[in-house]
Amino acid sequence: MKKKLFWIAVSFLFLISFAVFTFLVKEDVFNKIDFDITVRLQDNLPVKYDSFLSSFSLIGSFEILAGLIFLIALLRRKIISFLNLIPFIGAHVVELIGKAFVHHPGPPFMFFRYNLDFLFPSSYVQTGSSYPSGHSLRTVFVSIIFFYLIMKSKSKMPFKVFLIGLLVLFNGVMLVSRVSLGEHWTSDVVGGVLLGASAAFFSFLFL
Repeated sequence: MKKKLFWIAVSFLFLISFAVFTFLVKEDVFNKIDFDITVRLQDNLPVKYDSFLSSFSLIGSFEILAGLIFLIALLRRKIISFLNLIPFIGAHVVELIGKAFVHHPGPPFMFFRYNLDFLFPSSYVQTGSSYPSGHSLRTVFVSIIFFYLIMKSKSKMPFKVFLIGLLVLFNGVMLVSRVSLGEHWTSDVVGGVLLGASAAFFSFLFL
């Protein structure tokens, strides 16, 4: 019971952080920082890496990661594990509300560098605003769950460290790609991370 209360408290802390950060975004506090980071990142990441980074847009799509969460629940063979979809979907409801009510247009088209010919249907859902980043939300949500499962597994510590290292690397590339491809501002990514972390820690109640 104490452990569940702890995870609820951690989840609530991230949710409060998300709410405070959202208020600052709504007040345009980070506009200059967002622009400067995007310009510098695109200046330092050659266009030749865009195809590789664009693949992360597909990997982080709702269809792929929702399917992965469903697969995790199947493999754990516990009915309660399927309840992980509740905080996952709930976080997306908050995301859509944020994009509907927080006026925060995404980067101008001149920054857009996604260059693959394929998009999942969820990519066509556009509200006109880019805050928070759904890809960041989903990636952090799934990664925190994987971190929990890795630490709870019976694998030896060196292997756990290796897997966690891959997880950190994956998150780093995913989050950077959101900005380098001109799909989101840095503040969108931070907001997605906070919201995803809040939902993920709440989902620990069902693992």
